[in-house]
Amino acid sequence: MAKEILRITDTTLRDGHQSLWATRMRTDDILGIIDTIDAVGYYSLEVWGGATFDVCLRYLREDPWERLRLIKARAKKTPLQMLLRGQNIVGYKNYPDDLVERFVEKAHENGIDIFRIFDALNDSRNLQAAIKAVKKTGAHAQGTLSYTTSPVHTVEKYVSDARKQIELGIDSLCIKDMAGLLSPTKSKELVSALKENFDIPIQIHCHATSGMAESAYLEGVKAGAGAVDGAISSMAGFSSQPPVETIHAIFEETEFDVQLDLDALRKVNKYFTALAPKRIKGRGHEPIIDAEILVHQIPGGMISNFRSQLEQQGAIEKLPEALEEVSRVRKDLGYPPLVTPTSQIVGTQAVMNVITGERYKVVPQEVRNYVKGMYGRPPAPIDADLIKKILGKEKPIDHRPADDLKNILPTATKNISNPEWIKNEEDILSYCLFPEVSVEFFKWRALPHEQKPKTPADIEIEELHNEKEQPKELEITSTKQVNENLLLNAEDYERMKNLLETASSMQLNELSIRKGDFQFTLRSGNGSAKGHEFTEPVAEQKKSEQPSQETKKQETKTAVEDKTSEYKDTINSVMTGTFYSTPGADKLPFVKEGSKVKEGETICILEAMKLFNEIEAPFNCKIVKILVEDGTLVKKGQPIMAIEKI
Repeated sequence: MAKEILRITDTTLRDGHQSLWATRMRTDDILGIIDTIDAVGYYSLEVWGGATFDVCLRYLREDPWERLRLIKARAKKTPLQMLLRGQNIVGYKNYPDDLVERFVEKAHENGIDIFRIFDALNDSRNLQAAIKAVKKTGAHAQGTLSYTTSPVHTVEKYVSDARKQIELGIDSLCIKDMAGLLSPTKSKELVSALKENFDIPIQIHCHATSGMAESAYLEGVKAGAGAVDGAISSMAGFSSQPPVETIHAIFEETEFDVQLDLDALRKVNKYFTALAPKRIKGRGHEPIIDAEILVHQIPGGMISNFRSQLEQQGAIEKLPEALEEVSRVRKDLGYPPLVTPTSQIVGTQAVMNVITGERYKVVPQEVRNYVKGMYGRPPAPIDADLIKKILGKEKPIDHRPADDLKNILPTATKNISNPEWIKNEEDILSYCLFPEVSVEFFKWRALPHEQKPKTPADIEIEELHNEKEQPKELEITSTKQVNENLLLNAEDYERMKNLLETASSMQLNELSIRKGDFQFTLRSGNGSAKGHEFTEPVAEQKKSEQPSQETKKQETKTAVEDKTSEYKDTINSVMTGTFYSTPGADKLPFVKEGSKVKEGETICILEAMKLFNEIEAPFNCKIVKILVEDGTLVKKGQPIMAIEKI
């Protein structure tokens, strides 16, 4: 009897590196192995969408559309798949229907065959425009159930949500377990209920964080699911998907046939094993299993970014506290499944609560919009007192959020100061989704090659590498004294020579040899001996030694303080983020020097953790001086505006 074929979608080139590498895979990394991946025999390759679009522009200075075209040109055998966030497209808010439709058309034209379409709240109203657009192109529309656990998320609710998507015309349905919460028992129950009610292909997507993914796959496939997701083993596990090789081994002993080329898999795995150290941002390996995911529920696609964002805020030590606060904020906001953009909404609010020391003291605009209903219906009602605290006199809406949005494409480029930046229609779509980020990319792209600065991702790698590779120091103490003129006898000279050779072979950055009251120092900028110097007596050395890194930081801090000390009152940044004086690229600034503003009026934006956080005036005041330039990264506590009370 012939075995039933189990289809496998490979997520290495999208969700795998988004979960483990904070989405830092380059296009060249993909092109170096795509031919072999295409030969494995996968059902589809998830290569686009999710955070990859944003990160390509923001950190890698790459065109995501060009990445897709290059992959499609090489992957001739396997359908390409993307993750589409419904009305959010690949962004973090709802966009007008005309942008949704045109984005889908261009994505299909550039190479996408299968669109996995989801809404963070499972609100089918936010899926209808995207599903309609995909069906219009003739591509495959895969609906999605964003899976979570809460008092209101029952099997019956998921069946009801699935029915609404099937009525919209989806071709298949994916159970998207973005945090690793799907147990084998629930997998069997949910798939069985869906198969009992509907005749539609079902796929399961799990993250490996809790350790239940493989068993959830096994029970779900036995119950009727026909496809599962996996990543190559060197890009799998923890917050990524289960390893493809493990999935193959598990199902090879069952009635299901996984038709994959194992030799090709080995080549792909070897490739990413070698590449990982260059892309993992200098950090150590994560724990294999994180059972706390069952409590805080932060998904695989966000957990690496969540840690990175806390580090940027100088608050990584607050990670346990922030994770606990995530659970509280999620309950406050009606138990939304934590998947983009609700994972960012809940996660950012939790971080704001922790770093400011007061819950909901700082509320990002996206959180306000969520509470207002601009992202859809929360699974459970939000407490009326919290609504009032966040919205004030505003009232939540009860209709489809996108109904309030006007078409954007007819006037999309009117605010772009340099029309020559726009090379094609895809650039216009990128600008509509991420105006500030796209403009920065366009400017960078327009520069001659020799004038292009390093990308933010490359600078990030260097900084993290430098933090880990601080100069090494070797100190050898001898009771033997040298004479006052620092003259070395033959024996001392030979010892010094040997030590210098040893230091060079050890690739030490710095070697200090102390003899009594004197210290001999070898310094090297590249790990090999390039020179040496005698220092003054240790007792006098503090007068002439080079400033330490800590001293340099303090001097920089003092310099900043000196520049702002002449101002009595300043508004300081509540977080680390990018300062913007305007609500969007090339639009009028919120305030200018000399502006008079009222308490609570928005004066600027700090972009942090993928959200735009509006900073408000603390009281009625006059803007005396804007202390930072537009697009500048500012640190928490740094003065950004000098003001006078009025």
